[in-house]
Amino acid sequence: MRHGMVNRKLGRTSAHRNALFRNQLASLIDRERIITTLPKAKELRPQIERLITLARTDSVHNRRQAVRVVDETMVTKLFETLGPRFADRPGGYTRIIKLGPRRGDAAEMAILEFMGYELENKTEEAPAKGKKAAPKKEAKPKAKAEPEEDEEEAPKKPAKKPAKKAAAPKKEAKEKPAKKTTTKKKSGK
Repeated sequence: MRHGMVNRKLGRTSAHRNALFRNQLASLIDRERIITTLPKAKELRPQIERLITLARTDSVHNRRQAVRVVDETMVTKLFETLGPRFADRPGGYTRIIKLGPRRGDAAEMAILEFMGYELENKTEEAPAKGKKAAPKKEAKPKAKAEPEEDEEEAPKKPAKKPAKKAAAPKKEAKEKPAKKTTTKKKSGK
């Protein structure tokens, strides 16, 4: 009977599976988005949601429970940024987006990410552009010096292009040894 056999084994021992999930949890907390296989994403989802639920209320007990699963630096990010972000949300902190089969072995791939991931990246890009605009104004004198360097780099780029063209004669060179082998056969007769 299948009583209590809920989780997937994923073809690994229990220690290997626990290590895999700890690494993936750490990567998901750090990057907020990971690409993995669909069965792994489905197994990882309840674990990360449990950690986010712990992080919603910051207490010593909750932090110690989280440290059992991921390391201290990830716990800090979990309780300082992710917990407050999802404080008003009653659940469903992550989403799984199917990508289709992987090219090598046709394993079903998926993206596991936090809700609101795209919105956060768009808001980060706008201030970054504003920050970059100010250094560009300051860097205008430097920018005048840089085009001269760019002009120097420009001849370097065409130098790379003939190198690519040189690759084509190498293919011809491969044909020449074939002709040489025929000459060797003639000399052998």
